[in-house]
Amino acid sequence: MSNLSHNPQGEALAKDSHRRKLRRLKMQKPKTPKERLIFALDVGDLETAERLIKQVAPHVGMFKLGSQLFTSVGPMVLDLVYGMGADVFLDLKFHDIPATVGLAAKEAARLRTRMFTIHSLGGANMIRHAAKALQSTTLIPGVQKPIILGVTVLTSHEPADLESLGISGSLEEASKRLAKLAVENGAEGIVASAQEVPMLKQILPKETIFVTPGIRPAGDDHGDQSRVVTPAKAIEAGSTYLVVGRPIRDAADPAEAAKRIVEQVAEAEVHLANNG
Repeated sequence: MSNLSHNPQGEALAKDSHRRKLRRLKMQKPKTPKERLIFALDVGDLETAERLIKQVAPHVGMFKLGSQLFTSVGPMVLDLVYGMGADVFLDLKFHDIPATVGLAAKEAARLRTRMFTIHSLGGANMIRHAAKALQSTTLIPGVQKPIILGVTVLTSHEPADLESLGISGSLEEASKRLAKLAVENGAEGIVASAQEVPMLKQILPKETIFVTPGIRPAGDDHGDQSRVVTPAKAIEAGSTYLVVGRPIRDAADPAEAAKRIVEQVAEAEVHLANNG
């Protein structure tokens, strides 16, 4: 009996789309230790942002723009970053009705961002709308579509926080559920603690990009982060990108602080290559 649902043409198109996606992700993955480092530009005014961008740009590959700075000064800060030859990670954690998030995804693409975040808690339909919106967005020739990153469980959250939100199970279980939901519906990467990356790599496609906040060089204050790791441990865990904020921003010499972290990343890469 023939299988009426078999569609060779559709399967071929799906495979071709998947191959193109893999090529694009491969092109966008970091190629040097410097490109792995994302500096969290968590400041409230353009003057401070400009000073830090000029100091740190030679030592980082990307700048994370979050809610505080973007709300304060808007998209003009992106021009400062692009002017220094770096990329932008727009971390606004979109979480709204699907149509609204789809429109926000289009604008993130038009701003030429390298990556942007959405909350996995927004659900499958919301994530699919964001991915579909990017597919239909026309960009300047040569500009890559941004990577959608699903936010799982914030690194400031502890088990009691999830319980108060009505989320059952452990932090690890919640992170696994939300990561799988995001990737299955169009996200290409995950924002999660480096402590959870080895576990997530077991259940997600090998091309998945892992962006890990909560990075603190050994001996640094943890601040309000409850799940932190060193740059070396994050690389060993399988993180693709490391997000570092306060240890660079609040250092006496932000450029030197960023440079030291890149050196730690490079050493971890060598160690991993020799012992992998």
